[in-house]
Amino acid sequence: MGALKALVIGMGVLILAGTVTLVVLLVQRAGGGMGAGGQWELALEAPEGSRIAGVAAAGDGAAVLLQRPDGERVVVVDPKRGRVVGEIRLGR
Repeated sequence: MGALKALVIGMGVLILAGTVTLVVLLVQRAGGGMGAGGQWELALEAPEGSRIAGVAAAGDGAAVLLQRPDGERVVVVDPKRGRVVGEIRLGR
């Protein structure tokens, strides 16, 4: 009977530890890939004379309108990974 009690208590501790671990992982993943303070930073490669004309939310990312000497284009950024995932420009 004592062994059964020890087994039940041990399993209860394992269930509790697993639940705490799951909650901690969910909270960490919900924060995304941002650094301290919820800020992220990305440097867009663009030629001299370029400027950011606008920024808009695009699903889970951000769309940045760039005005460049060779024409305007929209750059799609994934803030969780801190990288450019696509670019839209007019075909000629």
